[in-house]
Amino acid sequence: MTVERTSATPSPHVQEKRRRRRAEILHAALRTFRAKGYHGTTLDDIADQLGVRKTALYHYFPDKEAILYACHRESLTELSRILKGAHALDSAPEQLAYVIREHVRVMIDTLEGSPLAFEVTALSPERQRGVIAARDRYERALRTMIEDGIAAAEFRAVDAKIAVFAILGAINWIARWYSPEGSLRAPELGGQFADHLLGGLTCR
Repeated sequence: MTVERTSATPSPHVQEKRRRRRAEILHAALRTFRAKGYHGTTLDDIADQLGVRKTALYHYFPDKEAILYACHRESLTELSRILKGAHALDSAPEQLAYVIREHVRVMIDTLEGSPLAFEVTALSPERQRGVIAARDRYERALRTMIEDGIAAAEFRAVDAKIAVFAILGAINWIARWYSPEGSLRAPELGGQFADHLLGGLTCR
C-alpha cells in the first residue's frame, strides 16, 4: 500500500532547500550586523547581501527581530552541543579548554564575528527571557565545571563565578575587534584563548 504525500507536507528535498536558504539568510544577517550593527541594519541590507529582493526574506522571517532571535537560538543550540562534547572528556581542564576553543569557533564561524551577545535588549521581553535563561544555564554549567576542577585539585581555589565572567567576557569581546580579513582563524585563536584563560586557573 502506497502513501501519497499531501501538498501540505514538503518533500525532503524542498525541506532541505528551505533549511539551506534559511541558514544563508541568517549568516547574511550576521555579516551585516557585524558591519553596521543591529540597529543600523535594514532588511534591504540583508537582502542585498544575498542578491535578492527584500520580499524574498518574508518567506522565512516576518521581520528583522525574528532574524535576530533565530541567530540567538542557533548560537545557543551550538553552545548546548559544546557542553555535551565537553562532558565526554575526563578532567575539568580538558573540558574547559574544549569549551573555550569551541565557543571561540562559534563566535567566529557560526556568528560571523557579529556582536550578537550585546543585542539581547533588541528582542521582545518574552524572547529576551528565553535567551537570558539559556545563557544562565550555560554559565552555571561552566561554573560547575570549574568547581569540580577545584574539588579535584585540578584548579586553584578561585571564585568560580568571577572566573566564568572573565572567560565569557573575553570570548564575547571578540566581536568588538575580530576581523575576518585578519590572519587568525578560529582554531588558532581558540587555542590561544584556551591557553591564556586556563593559565590563571590551573594548579602550579
